[in-house]
Amino acid sequence: MKEETIEKVKAETADWGYLAELPDEADGFKLDREVHIHGDCYDLFTYENATAHKSAAAYFHEETHEYKLRVTYGLISFCRIEYITHDFSEFEALLRKNFAALLHDMVVFNPDTLSSIVREKGILSWAFGQKLPAQLEGFTRYVSPAEPEKITNGSYVVLDYVAFELESSVTFYYNIYRDEFFGEARIWNIPDVNYTFDSRTLHEFEEKLQAFLVPRLKEIRARAIADKDKVHYRYE
Repeated sequence: MKEETIEKVKAETADWGYLAELPDEADGFKLDREVHIHGDCYDLFTYENATAHKSAAAYFHEETHEYKLRVTYGLISFCRIEYITHDFSEFEALLRKNFAALLHDMVVFNPDTLSSIVREKGILSWAFGQKLPAQLEGFTRYVSPAEPEKITNGSYVVLDYVAFELESSVTFYYNIYRDEFFGEARIWNIPDVNYTFDSRTLHEFEEKLQAFLVPRLKEIRARAIADKDKVHYRYE
């Protein structure tokens, strides 16, 4: 990150009263008030629930010259678009108005945050989704269809199986604009896309999960284990 960017953000956030007012803990999240700079992101503060693998970080993005809020669920991180602004005062106002509720909704499922399209699709009451095992092929079910997570661009995570020790997952989404289910895997947090699970109806999606979910989980786990030494060598 450029030194002039760092100095700009330091000047704008000096003696930040809002940060001083934030509680050390909220809804199971612990506050880190320390600045963290990584790549082109200047993190102002972070709330993290390590046990739940969730976090929310307020930051300045050098690439776009905007203040933003990054939310992480498991291995999935994304920017909440309603917090994006070039103006620091406006950013603070958005945080004051909405941030406490956002943290709470990250812990306690709030169906009011869902699009009516998701409810009408029948995902929350999906009988097959309710029977999916909590543990499968070395993965833990992190997101269930009964409690989908809203992310970006009209997409919701409807099912997520994660092996945190391998930083690997098999995740399924529903997009309200395309009216489509689709899947994505991560191997050591690197996306691996295929189109096997693309479906237009819940019934079609169910059939593909029945046929291909277990083989896909086995494949991703095997590839993650095979790459383990390479990944550790790269990080050393």
